[in-house]
Amino acid sequence: MPERTAVVASTSGLHARPAALFAEAAAELDVEVTIALDGTPEDEAMDASSILSLMTLGAGYSDIVVLRAEGPGADEALDKLAVLIETNLDGESHPI
Repeated sequence: MPERTAVVASTSGLHARPAALFAEAAAELDVEVTIALDGTPEDEAMDASSILSLMTLGAGYSDIVVLRAEGPGADEALDKLAVLIETNLDGESHPI
């Protein structure tokens, strides 16, 4: 299963605006993507397209997260989402 690690760049972590933007981007993909804090067992990963799951994750600024996906297009989806995680989504401009 392909995976990517990324460092959370949003100053508020994956809360409110960054969580909403990230969940929206994940929901638009043709693959299911999970997210977990680095070091969390794979079976405890959360749905990356769920705002509630992202906020429950509690990922803060500079935390490392692991994104996983499976199926056709998984690598491209993970690349796109890793870029979002590593972008400060608290500001006015973002790559979506």
